[in-house]
Amino acid sequence: MKTIKYFQILLIALLAVGCQKKSVSGLQGKVKRDALMIVSKYPGRIINIKVSEGEKVNLGDTLMILDMPEVEAKLRQAEGAVSAAKAQYQMALRGATNEQLGQISAKLDAVSEQLQFAEKSYNRVNNMFKDSMVSVQKHDEVYMKYQAAKAQYNGVKAKYDEVKKGVRDEKVQMALGTYERAQGALNEAQVAYGERFVLAPQNMSIETIALHEGELVLPGYGIATGYQLNKAWFRFTVAESQVAQFKVGQQLTVSSPFTQQNFRARIVSMKQLTRYANITSAFPEYKLSESIYELKLQPLKSEDVSGLLSNLSVTLPNNASNE
Repeated sequence: MKTIKYFQILLIALLAVGCQKKSVSGLQGKVKRDALMIVSKYPGRIINIKVSEGEKVNLGDTLMILDMPEVEAKLRQAEGAVSAAKAQYQMALRGATNEQLGQISAKLDAVSEQLQFAEKSYNRVNNMFKDSMVSVQKHDEVYMKYQAAKAQYNGVKAKYDEVKKGVRDEKVQMALGTYERAQGALNEAQVAYGERFVLAPQNMSIETIALHEGELVLPGYGIATGYQLNKAWFRFTVAESQVAQFKVGQQLTVSSPFTQQNFRARIVSMKQLTRYANITSAFPEYKLSESIYELKLQPLKSEDVSGLLSNLSVTLPNNASNE
């Protein structure tokens, strides 16, 4: 008796499942969204996570904050290099100061006096040498001192003329190039330091968060994943015997049986699938020898699909020619 009741309950359950299956008629598919992966460009340690799984965020919202001490140190170094290079460039533009000009002028006066004294000494000794009153050795020594004083005067005079005239254009350009290079390094360090704030690249929903506070983030490592909110499309798999009913550009009505919504969509692509794992329909009906194709339908611009959940079931009517 108990066995009979058991089979009766099982039969009722199977009939209920069968009825439920038949209640969803037509070709079955899924709502799909473009997946997004959040990565970091620079290494750092997570110090604050501002979102949770399942939360919806907008473009530019802060998702996480990273601690980057190495990048911060490079930023300070770049700021110091810019300050030094800027001072060098400004000094090249302004030329010598009044103090520097006074120093070189005083040095020029000193070597001028030395040159005049050396010249007078040489003239006296040279006249005495002509009268054979001094030796050749003495004459050569005085002449050498005279030439040394003249060379020293010419050197100081050239330096004085350079300072008086100002810094050469080439030196100014060199200082400017050094300053611009330091400024570029500072901009790079500032960009790297700004990456400590992990921002949302799109309006999206956060699906998974791979790391926790205190863990280390490596460059290019996926921190979190999610789906775009403002873009969705419908994916259907059809057998080779059914594919002739569809064509690219065809407009169809896609129904969501569990949310009681209808959407107008256009077929944007049709491609063959090579693996059974790619088939997402709940109950695909096809022969083993048939090829399987994927239909991708893009909602029309007038349709609002922002509220559709990813992988939500949708259907197409049995008669696909509902343009």
